Amino acid sequence: MRIALHPLLTAVTALLPMLVHAADVQADADTTPETWNAHVQATYVWQRKPSFAAAYSGPNSLSAARELSYSFTATAFFGARLWRGGELYFDPEGAQGVPLSNLTGFGGFTNGEMARSSGPNLRIYRARFFLRQTWDGGGEQVPVASGQNQLGGSRDSRRWVFTAGNLSVLDLFDANAYSHDPRTQFLNWSVMTHGAYDYAADARGYSWGAVLEWYRDEWAVRGGRFIQPIEPNGQKLDENPLRHYGDQVEIERSHMLAGQPGKLRLLAFSNRARMTRYDDALALAQQTGTVPDINAARYGNQMKRGFGVNLEQAVSDDIGLFARASWADGKTETYAFTDIDRSVSGGLLVKGSAWQRAQDTVGLAFARNAISRAQRDYLSAGGIAFFIGDGQLRYRQEGIAEVFYNLNLTKGTWITLDWQYIRNPAYNAARGPVNVGSVRLHAEF
Repeated sequence: MRIALHPLLTAVTALLPMLVHAADVQADADTTPETWNAHVQATYVWQRKPSFAAAYSGPNSLSAARELSYSFTATAFFGARLWRGGELYFDPEGAQGVPLSNLTGFGGFTNGEMARSSGPNLRIYRARFFLRQTWDGGGEQVPVASGQNQLGGSRDSRRWVFTAGNLSVLDLFDANAYSHDPRTQFLNWSVMTHGAYDYAADARGYSWGAVLEWYRDEWAVRGGRFIQPIEPNGQKLDENPLRHYGDQVEIERSHMLAGQPGKLRLLAFSNRARMTRYDDALALAQQTGTVPDINAARYGNQMKRGFGVNLEQAVSDDIGLFARASWADGKTETYAFTDIDRSVSGGLLVKGSAWQRAQDTVGLAFARNAISRAQRDYLSAGGIAFFIGDGQLRYRQEGIAEVFYNLNLTKGTWITLDWQYIRNPAYNAARGPVNVGSVRLHAEF
């Protein structure tokens, strides 16, 4: 479904009913099991990029001219308890937006709310539809607050959980209390998750799959398989989970450090899809005397593997730190996320309690992204990747800094001022640096 509306009118049209009818669908975080719940969110992100210096530009370069961009999403979250331990969730969603430079020219893009399939018309679709089954196994009783895709009540600290259906890989993997949600936290793609995590997803960031989790007190282990798009960064998914897929396993351990809680997560992933190897594209170009082209050398199924380390650590009740490091083999083209093969990031969130604004948040983060030698050679020879390609390359690692202030307006509504500084966009020292300013409006009930 497509609806042509001015973006501001779209945002206001969606937010007003939420503000008027949001009436207390939230349950208290007690141990009484919710039989159902309903929540809503709406997020509008406006971005401005001033002009910047560039020695040259190519087909997939970030435009050196001044640009404006926006994105808008609105989501309804419905959950129902079907039987003991069984929960069903359904999330309809609408999205629209106009990205900077047609979503090209960065490894770490500046708006995590910008789907690859966004356009100036509002599109309504099913974001999630999945079943979750929990088998309790004893241990302590842990209270569960009512939330988006989470029914309030309690659960055992020792349990098995099986989730299957239509959802995002990031709903269950690579969580981090301080850097995971671009609707309320950091906006940059390489800060909100592992930059090198080429997780299976359609162009909106969702897929179909199944995940089995095991929890035992401070330990958790989860593994899952999700189907891949038929084409790189495409919308249509291959429905055969034995043909093209993304597998991931994550080990998580909770701990206390100096009396403050933290978590450490280790992730490994493996993708199987019809991907081009950069070396094959270069070899074909040498044989034919042409510019290398990944679309001309997509010979068959390839494997891509990687891993990541994820740390979150509270320093006090109001300050939390996070750090991530990720690596992918970089032999093949990016298939479903972005052109990053190595990435490190870190930062902190600070609540505003010290200045009597406990619902406000200040965030500061840094990231450094890199690509493999094979991809560097491909881009240096004039090759174009899905998101990047300047026609030539003076390689340098891409560096990103992001800072924001999230101001609470009323219960459930915030406005955020965000600034990002990117050196060597798309790994090219001949272009940039780039500044991107953002204003984000977010409401949830």
